[in-house]
Amino acid sequence: SSQRDLYTMSWGTELWDQFENLEKHTQWGIDFLEKYIKFVKERTEIEINYAKQLRNLSKKYQPKKNSKEEEDYKYTSCKAFQTTLTEMTDYAGQHEVISENMTLQITAELTRFVQEVKQEKKSHFHDGRKAQQHIETCWKHLETSKRKFERDCKEADRAQQYFEKMDADINVTKADVEKARQQAQARNQMAEDSKSDYSSTLQKFNLEQHEHYYTHIPRIFQKLQEMEEKRIVKLCESLKIYAEVDRQVIPIIGKCLDGITKAAESIDQTHDSQLVIDAFKSGFEPPGDVEFEDFSQPMKRTISESSLSNSRNDGKPEVKFGSKSKGKLWPFIKKNKLMSLLTSPHQPPPPPPASASPSTVPNGPQSPKQPKEPLSHRFNEFMISKPKIHCFRSLKRGLSLKLGAGPEDFSNLPPEQRRKKLQQKVDELNKDIQKEIDQRDALTKMKDVYIKNPQMGDPASVDQKLVELGHNIEKLQQEAQKFQGWLADVEGRLPARNEALRRQSGAYESQNTSAISNCAQDRESPDGSYTEEQSQENEVKVMTTDFDDDFDDEEPLPSIGTCKALYAFEGQNEGTISVTEGEVFHVIEEDKGDGWTRVRRNEDEEGYVPTSYIEVYLDRNAKGAMTYI
Repeated sequence: SSQRDLYTMSWGTELWDQFENLEKHTQWGIDFLEKYIKFVKERTEIEINYAKQLRNLSKKYQPKKNSKEEEDYKYTSCKAFQTTLTEMTDYAGQHEVISENMTLQITAELTRFVQEVKQEKKSHFHDGRKAQQHIETCWKHLETSKRKFERDCKEADRAQQYFEKMDADINVTKADVEKARQQAQARNQMAEDSKSDYSSTLQKFNLEQHEHYYTHIPRIFQKLQEMEEKRIVKLCESLKIYAEVDRQVIPIIGKCLDGITKAAESIDQTHDSQLVIDAFKSGFEPPGDVEFEDFSQPMKRTISESSLSNSRNDGKPEVKFGSKSKGKLWPFIKKNKLMSLLTSPHQPPPPPPASASPSTVPNGPQSPKQPKEPLSHRFNEFMISKPKIHCFRSLKRGLSLKLGAGPEDFSNLPPEQRRKKLQQKVDELNKDIQKEIDQRDALTKMKDVYIKNPQMGDPASVDQKLVELGHNIEKLQQEAQKFQGWLADVEGRLPARNEALRRQSGAYESQNTSAISNCAQDRESPDGSYTEEQSQENEVKVMTTDFDDDFDDEEPLPSIGTCKALYAFEGQNEGTISVTEGEVFHVIEEDKGDGWTRVRRNEDEEGYVPTSYIEVYLDRNAKGAMTYI
């Protein structure tokens, strides 16, 4: 019953006499709604500023285009960070969505609603005041009628008393008495009329008053109650929208966070380490051990057979490998690895198909029979021979790249880095060529359309552009051929280079010795580029029997993959191995940038073959893969 009474209560019946308080309460409700609107506005400003700050933060830490910092983002860890920055931009966008939706669905809507409520409140209280004024007017009219009736009654009473007094007085004339009687009758009639008017006014006022307090005011107050409840419902809906706007962006924000997590999981420290190798690998061989030089002998110091300097001994005695203790110049290097240390990695193999016998290629893996020369002899050569300066210049260049702009052919870079730069340049030029060709094809099709449909355009209008594109393509192709020539030179595929190598190989074989260069840098020209000159002063004869025995007990290198021969190769040079087309081998050492790959046929037969003659399938998980430099 109490709950039913609660729902039957209304302002019109319960608060019929609280007009002023209801006006204050409804105004408070409007003020509270405006306060909530202000709160939402400030929230939207916070979201906008937060999104702006997030975007600026992401932009601040983005790598600058065409800068060295952008090159660092090839690493997976940097890519993951860049993905995080991108996701944070999307994350900021969702906060902008929150601000936008709150502005449209809450702030704008409530502002419009408040204006409507104010107008409605004004209208209702205007009607209430009008009804109040009407009842007050009726009351005043009733009071006026009442006072007139009271005044007329008093006047009639006095007139009656005056008439009775005149009638009793014997000295008053009959005319005066009659006059007093008529006046008393008139006053009584006026009193009766006032009484009738007062009665009628009173009855009318009671009806108006009943209508006012039981009809007009309840109806107005009921409308005010409905207006206030509508305001409360609107606030309730706005609070729900406030939460829903946030909830709507949660899935997208979750995707942004999932993207950051996925980017973090994509970080591959092994891959990044490999990229460091790819970025800084020079292709040079590390220097050999420094030999002991005995200064206790009074005789003049001689150049040992292990020296890479002049072989002109002038009849001086030579140091032989007489024992294993003297022969082990590389105690921590396996026999199989020694072969690559003694061989310059920068002389090219023959191009496919075999256009020259491998025996004519002097840098085909040589027999591991040539020890390194002592460092002191290097310094002797440095002091007395001007061309030897190239070796130290190249060594310095191999450790740290030259700063500033380099030559167009990247000859200032180490072999491996030069090859990569040239290949990159060739790829870029090929892309530009293809882009120009596509534009030319598109214009050609357009010209054909114009020819078939002259009303669509003039065919001659595209001729000039086609000529320009043709010139551009020709220039780009010439540029690409130039870089391809340098690239082929680095990879050892130019016929002129192979011919020079065959002449050098013939000189070596005529002396039945193996050629050792003063490290790869000795083939440099003074400007840092590589030349094909081989100093004949570097040829020495050494005894090999004891030296080979030092490594007989070494374990063979593990397999790091397989390869398949694409062409037949006659491995006539020492250190190479003959292959037939389609034959499958184990790969035990990757191409170090010199164009040769080391393979094994069985447990005892192994050697080098040109990389361009085989198709390699490396096992990246194999022990030893990508570890040889």
